[in-house]
Amino acid sequence: MSKPLLIVESPTKVKTLKKYLGKKYNVTATAGHIKDLPQKELGIDIEKDFKAKYLQIKGKSKVIQAMKKLAGDSDTVYLAPDPDREGEAIAFHAADILKKKGRSFYRVLIHELTKKGITDALNNPMDLNTDRYEAQQARRTLDRLVGYQISPLLWRRVQGGLSAGRVQSVAVKIICDREREIRAFEPQEYWTIAADLTANTPPEFTAQLARKDGKKIAIPDGDTSAAIVKELESSDFVVEKINKKTIKRNPQPPFITSKMQQDAINRLKFSAKKTMMVAQQLYEGIEIGSGGPEGLITYMRTDSTRIADEAALAAQELIREKFGKEFSLDSPRYFKNKNKAQDAHEAIRPTSVLNTPGKVQPFLSQDQFKLYDLIWKRFMASQMSQALIDQKTISIQAGHYTFTVGGSTVKFQGFMALYSTDDANGKKEKEKQLLPEMTKADVLKLKQIIPKQHFTKPPPRFSEASLVKELEENGIGRPSTYASILSTIRDKGYVDLVKRYFMPNELGFIVNELLVESFPEILDATFTAKMENNLDSIENGSTKAIDVLNEFYTPFKEKLEYAQENMLSVKGVGMSTDLTCPLCGKPLNIKMGRNGHFIACTGYPECTFSSNYTRDEKGKIEIHETKVDNTKVKDCEKCGKPMVKKEGRYGEFLACTGYPDCKHTESVFGDQAGAEINVDCPEKDCQGKIVEKRSRRGKIFYGCNRYPDCTFASWDKPVNLPCPQCDSLYLVEKETKKEGKILKCPTKGCGYKQKVEETRE
Repeated sequence: MSKPLLIVESPTKVKTLKKYLGKKYNVTATAGHIKDLPQKELGIDIEKDFKAKYLQIKGKSKVIQAMKKLAGDSDTVYLAPDPDREGEAIAFHAADILKKKGRSFYRVLIHELTKKGITDALNNPMDLNTDRYEAQQARRTLDRLVGYQISPLLWRRVQGGLSAGRVQSVAVKIICDREREIRAFEPQEYWTIAADLTANTPPEFTAQLARKDGKKIAIPDGDTSAAIVKELESSDFVVEKINKKTIKRNPQPPFITSKMQQDAINRLKFSAKKTMMVAQQLYEGIEIGSGGPEGLITYMRTDSTRIADEAALAAQELIREKFGKEFSLDSPRYFKNKNKAQDAHEAIRPTSVLNTPGKVQPFLSQDQFKLYDLIWKRFMASQMSQALIDQKTISIQAGHYTFTVGGSTVKFQGFMALYSTDDANGKKEKEKQLLPEMTKADVLKLKQIIPKQHFTKPPPRFSEASLVKELEENGIGRPSTYASILSTIRDKGYVDLVKRYFMPNELGFIVNELLVESFPEILDATFTAKMENNLDSIENGSTKAIDVLNEFYTPFKEKLEYAQENMLSVKGVGMSTDLTCPLCGKPLNIKMGRNGHFIACTGYPECTFSSNYTRDEKGKIEIHETKVDNTKVKDCEKCGKPMVKKEGRYGEFLACTGYPDCKHTESVFGDQAGAEINVDCPEKDCQGKIVEKRSRRGKIFYGCNRYPDCTFASWDKPVNLPCPQCDSLYLVEKETKKEGKILKCPTKGCGYKQKVEETRE
């Protein structure tokens, strides 16, 4: 009889598990999902209660064969993929592949890859969680129904290769809505007035004008400010009131996934994706000199702030030892979960507080250390005493006007000795100025009055951290999905990250506008949040998946059918603007072509005006002067009509004058028109020459002038020199920061290279 088989999700975990389990178990990994919906079809039978068609993922044959071989004739299989919905789906699919008469399957949830965590999981095996699996399947089905039925609409109406997603499209809408707010914002002028004052003892300090006759004051313009300054110059500044109090500040809870991402983005300048990648490494195991890999943190996908009693007690003991009794608590501090968070996991914490950052630093990469240090300190601080802060607020009367100034000092650091209190935007808490000793009725000396003009500012664009916070607060997606959402909306080309802030591009605006018009519910944040709650309800067994899917699909189908007939075609009609054609006066529309978006006259074909465009900071369209050279370059190979040079989104290109009947275009560096570089085509039996070409996106490459008869192409410039190490007929020229210009062999595995200068001597 074969040994019991333990199946995990990540190959990295296998070595860690073998360290603790020895030879008692066979251990293997699925390397992620092993089954999924088909790529080239919907894969959901809507008429048969949304039955899903799951297929073995291409490339997973060896993984599955290894699973079957290690399972052998064993009658026990332990399924230990990650303890979340995706892990549950992997467990179900593995059980389905390995099912055999007499074989038992047990689900084990390993929350930390330590000896205790692994032993506890194996000593408490469970049945596969059908409700959790159904929640994952419902989520996958919803995403497939939206993505695979809306995306083809975008291909036909806008541009090939676009996609829509149940959650990603909502994230894009949030970014677009914020950008519209920014564009619509009109700055309002306002003024502030400050006074530099001195008391009987130093230091000098600055107070701010706050009220007039006891009411909050607003100063709209310079004239009002000047009048107030004139009054103040003849007024006595007298201390009216001094308020002193000591406030208690509590530490924040240990990390949940979203808060870890926000802190890592703000403090460490990591991306959300990088944060999750590094956290995964810390969870799966690092060799720290203990005879094999060891998991350093608990599972990193969680929205629970729960912590184990033994972890809290261990933290208390270490706090007393390192910081002293006054920094410790009499009993552990526990935190309540918000929004009915699932409590299957603990918060993110170190698996052992004794693995201090200093102890493990020699074994970690720089990024691993930075994130581990953050997690360790956040958890330890959550079990430390409150900080005590003395605050002083002073009111100063000057005629009808009241100035205020505040100051604070840290009376007792408490948890702040370990973990600083940065605000949500990653900025250090502003230090308040030091104040001299003062008593009520003291007359202060005025040094100068400082009026200052300001303008209100628009709402800020979203950073990765603030977008994660926005998604979390609105219940959109789940902690485990935030990193992929942020990556997807950039990869799909809808938004750009400019100076660490998200900005929607023109394509993002166009797609968002079409989707909001046709599928308002899908892009509604409240609707999306409700759907996430429905998935939670499926997982906890209070709702059936089929009910959620039916409730969603009935109205969605109606919207889909309407959109298929009525969604605006940006390729054809185009999106209307408030601009008129400079040639004929007819309206101009935004259209999409092979080279991207452009603006064109609705009077086509009588009027052929078209142009690239950009938008100013208010979103107003600015037309570029389109360069059109009507000189014939060549005859169109499709229809024989003249081809002329035009300028598109990616530079100059050749276009057929027979448009729209003939839509043929070519690169200026076309198949026959490229500049030769004096290199024979290296393809066998080809008599062509290599020419410089330009891709549709404007990137230079090198190809044979006999295309399409010969398909040779290279991003690197070929050079007429044979490789001295292999049978390659040519080398390619590359330039790197490290090596400068070099010639290298293009044959995989050869590795020959030399500096360009050596070949020229």
